Amino acid sequence: MKKIVVMSGKGGVGKSTVAANLAFSLSEEGNKVGVFDSDFHGPTIPKMLCVKGEKLTPNQDKIEPVSVNDNLTVLSMDFLLPNDDSAVIWRGPMKMKMINQMLEDVEWNGIDYMIIDLPPGTGDEPLSIAQQIPDMDGVVIVTTPQDVALQAVRKSINFAKKLNMKVLGVVENMDSLICPYCGEEIKLFGEGGGENMSQDLDVPYLGRIPIDPEIMKSGEEGISFMKIDSESTKVFKNIVDKIKENMGD
Repeated sequence: MKKIVVMSGKGGVGKSTVAANLAFSLSEEGNKVGVFDSDFHGPTIPKMLCVKGEKLTPNQDKIEPVSVNDNLTVLSMDFLLPNDDSAVIWRGPMKMKMINQMLEDVEWNGIDYMIIDLPPGTGDEPLSIAQQIPDMDGVVIVTTPQDVALQAVRKSINFAKKLNMKVLGVVENMDSLICPYCGEEIKLFGEGGGENMSQDLDVPYLGRIPIDPEIMKSGEEGISFMKIDSESTKVFKNIVDKIKENMGD
């Protein structure tokens, strides 16, 4: 089983969107994929995979993750909350206990890939997961081009390096917007920051994902963006191929 962590030092950069569509893409190639949404305070993966509102079910001594389709399953704190507005107000030790239980007591049924969507930052949850899964195959780092995001994301790359986690590469999300009226490319958040950071920190650069209303729509509706025929889809598929190549697949 290949284990891929998706992380960022900052929220709001599209990390969960990348994780969800990476899972969709790998599963649509015929792989068995499991997604572990480890963001306890803002779990969004179930919404993006169209399984929000589902509940976990016990199976003898193990917990069955929620099935999205024949090739894709997901585990999330969202499945344990009583309603959408419930807040998880836990200190670190309680979160660590829950992470350990989720990793040890879930029956993933022979998956080929596990995608782990980490919460933003380099705190308790990322550290606990890195220590609990020492045989990680690599980390995908998600950023946006502007300096405010890059300052935080650089910390995530150094976090991964210090824990001997292989950095598979950097995805630069929300790179540009194509004006629907004149066709001009607009760099809303600057240009080239993610690529320059990759060179500076000596990690692979995976590519740029533009701002595309279809990406937002697919996430809201819980459908695979990979099934949409667009230039953005081609970009993302190329990123997935680079991730697999950097893992040695």
